[in-house]
Amino acid sequence: MKSLDDIAAQLQGYDPQSLSVSQVHAFLNELVHPLDTSEDVDCPVANALGCVLAQDAISPLDVPPQDNSAMDGFAFAFKDQPQVATQATQLRVVGTALAGKAWSGTVGPGECLKIMTGAILPEGLDTVVPQEMIELGESTITIPAGRFKAGDNRRLKGEDIEKGKAALKKGQRIAPAALGLIASLGLPTVRVKRKLRVAYFSTGSEILSLGEPVREGTVYDSNRYTVMGMLTRLGCDVIDMGVVIDDPVLLRQAFVNASQQADAVITSGGVSVGEADFTKAMMRELGDVAFWKIAMRPGRPMAVGRMGSSILFGLPGNPVAVMVTFLAFVRPALLRMMGSTETAPPYLKAKSLEVMQKKPGRTEYQRGLVSVDTNGQLQVQTTGNQGSGVLSSMVMGNGLIVLHHNQGNVAVGEAVDVMMFDGVI
Repeated sequence: MKSLDDIAAQLQGYDPQSLSVSQVHAFLNELVHPLDTSEDVDCPVANALGCVLAQDAISPLDVPPQDNSAMDGFAFAFKDQPQVATQATQLRVVGTALAGKAWSGTVGPGECLKIMTGAILPEGLDTVVPQEMIELGESTITIPAGRFKAGDNRRLKGEDIEKGKAALKKGQRIAPAALGLIASLGLPTVRVKRKLRVAYFSTGSEILSLGEPVREGTVYDSNRYTVMGMLTRLGCDVIDMGVVIDDPVLLRQAFVNASQQADAVITSGGVSVGEADFTKAMMRELGDVAFWKIAMRPGRPMAVGRMGSSILFGLPGNPVAVMVTFLAFVRPALLRMMGSTETAPPYLKAKSLEVMQKKPGRTEYQRGLVSVDTNGQLQVQTTGNQGSGVLSSMVMGNGLIVLHHNQGNVAVGEAVDVMMFDGVI
């Protein structure tokens, strides 16, 4: 296992007092590794939402199991009626095929079968004409000329998933659509990584838990709830350790307890210049920890390292800075620990509706409100006050405007990158 110094030595230009966002990602990629595979578990499908597949989910059957109709209509053998391609054609209806039961008759030249969506196509029939596109007679239909070709509106056996093939890949995090797909295969359980155990506590004597009376100079702990919410949405088992005041004995106990129980420990507060040294001192004493100043806004101070067998993330104390550093660095690292192949949300391009002042040399994450203009193009504006303590700006916005390290001022109408919040926070 590499020490933090060994990892740092691999990074060109590593300076803990001035790290770029890309250097932080490179460092974390070396520090963080997937969980031990020996702890993989068989999970009932109903409980698998948010879990990460420990192995491919192999289909025990073809989906669909037979050729079937993609819609309500009339099925026929195109080879018996090739004139359909060039002229209107009348066919006699000889029966009706319903979903869930195979039709046992025969369909000859000049004939067709009324068929419902999902019904099995009898052998030899390969084309379905939608019912709304024919002229219906008493016992016949007339197909318009030149509108259809062989194989139209037919679902082929195994065209979705073939028997014996991987329906879902190892490392995929199970979303609602994947749950439905697993169930469609008749699989009652799937092999998944055990859930990541993450401990969290806020630090600072000025932080109040909910229910405590307000005192002068104190604030209620919002970070505890935003971080736990993001961890829960990520699918982690969260160990809530509340608020720990600036007391060496209590901080030591909290760090020891957290590192003994969790795969990762997250704290907020106590990593900025000028703050009480108790938190930093305890991190140094108990672990292999680096303290960084990152060229970003908000969220410049951050601590990262190992404490026992746990990975430690010491986040800044300001509420928005906590959320931004979590999204930018902690979330991708936790996904890697979970063994997930999921990548960071893709950036979308949106037209800026306002001038944004920005100096090259740091990455800025501004809270933005993305909308669609009259031409259907994405546009974005900031939510106003971008202070790192203005938590309401995260609620008002629906994404982060990402102004990159070397980027300068943004003009009205200029395209900027946006990372959307949906499904992330």
